[in-house]
Amino acid sequence: MRSSNLRSAILCTLLTLTGVATFVQADEADQSRPPNVLLLVADDLGYSELGCMGNRQVRTPHLDRFAGKSLLCRQAYVAAPNCSPSRAGFLTGRFPTRFGYEFNPIGARNEDPGTGLPSQQKTLSEYLHDVGYTTGLIGKWHLGGAADYHPLRHGFDEFFGFLHEGHYFVPSPWEGTTTWLRRRGLPAGSGSRYQINDRLIYSSHMGHDEPAYDADNPILRGGQPVVENEYLTDAITRESVSFIKRYQGHPWFLYVAYNAVHSPLQAKEETLKQFADVEDIQRRIFLAMLADLDKSVGAILQAVTDAGEMDNTLIVFLSDNGGPTRETTASNLPLRAGKGSMYEGGIRIPMILHWPGHTQPGTSTENVASSLDLYATVVELIGRPAPFPLDGVSWSQALSDAPPQRQLYWRQGKRAALRQGNWKIITDNGHESATNWELYDLANDPSEKLNLAGAAEHQQRRETLLRVWQDLNGEMAEPLF
Repeated sequence: MRSSNLRSAILCTLLTLTGVATFVQADEADQSRPPNVLLLVADDLGYSELGCMGNRQVRTPHLDRFAGKSLLCRQAYVAAPNCSPSRAGFLTGRFPTRFGYEFNPIGARNEDPGTGLPSQQKTLSEYLHDVGYTTGLIGKWHLGGAADYHPLRHGFDEFFGFLHEGHYFVPSPWEGTTTWLRRRGLPAGSGSRYQINDRLIYSSHMGHDEPAYDADNPILRGGQPVVENEYLTDAITRESVSFIKRYQGHPWFLYVAYNAVHSPLQAKEETLKQFADVEDIQRRIFLAMLADLDKSVGAILQAVTDAGEMDNTLIVFLSDNGGPTRETTASNLPLRAGKGSMYEGGIRIPMILHWPGHTQPGTSTENVASSLDLYATVVELIGRPAPFPLDGVSWSQALSDAPPQRQLYWRQGKRAALRQGNWKIITDNGHESATNWELYDLANDPSEKLNLAGAAEHQQRRETLLRVWQDLNGEMAEPLF
C-alpha cells in the first residue's frame, strides 16, 4: 500500500459525550507503513456487562482502561442476533442474508457439507492477505466445520482454535474449574439445582441439556488436532501474544475470537474466589469468566504496546451479539430481550474503537455504528477497492458530525427489523403481514417499551420504514441452509 493512501485517508471519528464529532489527522511520521488491524470479539457478552458501560458489579479494569484511551460506541450493532451470521457479517462487510447466511448452525449441523461461509464471499482476511498482510485467527470460527469452509481457505495464514459454536474451557474432567451445566432433568426432590460436588452444579432451569460442544470439535492448530490443557481463554491469549511478537514490524491482521463468556459456564477456581461476595453461583461463574476475558484482553493490548505497535494498530473490541440472560446471567439492560431477538438487547452491543492520533481518549458517541463498518474502514485505509459492494460504511463517515442516512437491516426466519435514523420497526411474528410490525422511537425509548405502531400520527412513518425494509429484503438471497 502506498503511504500517500494512508496520509490522505480520513480515519476514525472523535466524538464527545454529546455525540459531536471531531476529526484528528495523524502526523505523517506515524504513517510509515500500513496499519495493523486487531479485532477482539467476546462471545455472548451482554450490552451492560463492562465497567465502562456503567456496571459496578463486574471487574473489567483492562477493558475499562482501554475504553478510557479510545472511543466507546453506545449505539453499535451487529448483523445478526446470534453467533454465526453475525461473524459472517463483520468478516464480509455485508448483511449475511444478502448471500443466504441467515441462520445459526449448531451441533452436528456444523459438519454439514453445505453449511458454512461460501467461498465466493471474500473475507476481510482474504482482502488483507492479498495486499501483503499476515493474517491470523485465534479462537472460535463457527462459519463451517467441513473442509471447504476451513479458516485457512478463507484467507487466514494461521489458525488456532475450534470450528463449532462452543467448546469446554478445559478437557474433561475439568480439573481446576467450577462448572455449571444445564440438564433436562434432575434427581427427584432436588428442585432446579443439583450439586454433584464443590466443582460441579447441574441446573434444570432451561429445560434442556448442555450441548455436546466438544463432540467432533477438537482444538486445532492449522488443520491438525492438538491437546490443549490450559484454560481456553488463557490459551487463546497465549497464541495471540505469540502472533503479535512474531510479526511485529510487519503489517498484520489478527482476529481474536474468544469463546468467553459463551456457555458452558466454567470458571477457574482461583478467579472464582475473587467473587465470593456474589451469592448466586451461576452469576459468580459468569463474572469470573468475564474477569479472565478482561485480563486476557489486557495481556494482548500489552503485547501490542511492547511490540511498539500501538501507534499503528486499529483496534476494535465488540461482542458478537447480545447476552443470553437466562442461560449465562449476561445482562443487556437497559435494552429489551437478548441473544436471538431482534429487539435491541439481541443486536446492540458494546464496541470500543482505538486509533491513536485519530480517536480522542475517553470519548463516547451515540452515533449509530455497525460491525459491518470494519471492512469498509479498512478498504478506505488501504485504498484498494472491495471485491463486492459493502453494506457497512467507513467509520470516518458513520461517526462524523454529519453521518450519512443509513439503514440497518435484519432478517432471520419470522423475525425481522430495520433501523433508520432514530426509528426502528421490528417483528417477531412474521414479516409477511404489515400488522405484525412494531414501531419504536429509540431516541426516547431505547428500551422499546412503547410500541407506536398503533398511533395515527406515526402511521406514515411506519409504512415508509416497512417499504424500505421490503425493498432491501427483495435484494436478499434465500437461506443457504
